[in-house]
Amino acid sequence: MDIRENIRIAVFSIKTNMMRSLLTMLGIIIGVASVIAIITVGDGGRDYIVGMIEDMGSNAIQIVVNATKAESSHYLTEADVNAVRRLDNVKYCSPYEYSFGQVDTKDYNSFAFTIAGNEDVFRINEIATKYGRAWTKTEYEEGKFVCVLSTLTAKDAFGRENCVGETINYTVNEKTIPLKVIGIVDMADMMQLSEDQASSMDMTQMMGGVSMGMIGIPASLNAQLNNRVDQYSQIFFITEDGADLQNVGESALNVIKTRHGSFDDSIYTLSIMAMYIDLLDSVINIFTTFIAAVSAISLIVGGIGVMNIMLVSVTERTREIGIRKALGARTSTIMFQFLTESVILCLIGGFIGLVLGVSVALGVAGILDIPIAVKASTVAIAVGFSSAIGIFFGIYPAKRAAQLTPIEALRRE
Repeated sequence: MDIRENIRIAVFSIKTNMMRSLLTMLGIIIGVASVIAIITVGDGGRDYIVGMIEDMGSNAIQIVVNATKAESSHYLTEADVNAVRRLDNVKYCSPYEYSFGQVDTKDYNSFAFTIAGNEDVFRINEIATKYGRAWTKTEYEEGKFVCVLSTLTAKDAFGRENCVGETINYTVNEKTIPLKVIGIVDMADMMQLSEDQASSMDMTQMMGGVSMGMIGIPASLNAQLNNRVDQYSQIFFITEDGADLQNVGESALNVIKTRHGSFDDSIYTLSIMAMYIDLLDSVINIFTTFIAAVSAISLIVGGIGVMNIMLVSVTERTREIGIRKALGARTSTIMFQFLTESVILCLIGGFIGLVLGVSVALGVAGILDIPIAVKASTVAIAVGFSSAIGIFFGIYPAKRAAQLTPIEALRRE
């Protein structure tokens, strides 16, 4: 008997006992669907989160001053920024500050999340101005009263995105100064988000109902407004492609420590973005694998159900087996027939589980707003698991059927 005949008999047997077959496959369906959904969503979530960090610069390095332990002399200066920039393999370097202020125009009044840096900050974060330009090195060194706005803030303040040349009043620490708008930056670039995230983001909702704008100003101006002239709490820099990030980062940290005469490891913190990417990738992979392994337990339950139903099938078809053996069917032929039926039963369940799992993954991805893709490896897992279960749990019933002697089988009712 060839493989096609075995498949025909197996399909006929499954169709004849359709309800019983579906109930038997239920464990396989649930198990495969769970594993596929978890792996697909886990991979999509990992790629999404890691991608966000990579967008911030996979070769970016940050040195931060511990404000709780640092003295005034420990804070970073413009000379420190220039010293780090001169190191081998350092491409761009900028002080990096965050603060909150208030933006006022004729028809607009709002709190503003402020990002401050030098002229390199736009290159470090790969921020391109949609309208106008970024501030220059000269404007940074002179602390000019200039700013860039996010597209959303420009729309709220002036009713249009392109408001280059307009003036806003910026207030921080009870100091109010006029700032000339020289550039407009996409919200997505300014917050290092995707365009979809930026367009759907409600800053007012994020800030608990408080209206919030976004503005960028030179770090030198920000330091003056916050009464910290030439004092910065952190610097960001990126390396040339292919550079040893750990080596460059430690060299920069040693330069800072030497310049300030402080070798206390608790004062300065070195952060390398690539290390966070690797760590995050490993954590998510471990978590996804663990959850998928727990879900796969249902596959074992499903396999036991397949073994049980195949044993019932062998008992019901004992006379059929005896007749076929009496007519010359070999032991291997009988065994292969029942093994084929077991594998097909599991493959059908695996296919249904694959479709269900992908559907669940797409639904979850839609709710969480993360992109996912069903990989070929995921399909291979579904087919492989289903086949393995069919073979493993089908061997014993198939072997039991094949070992029946013709006389014993024909004698049973």
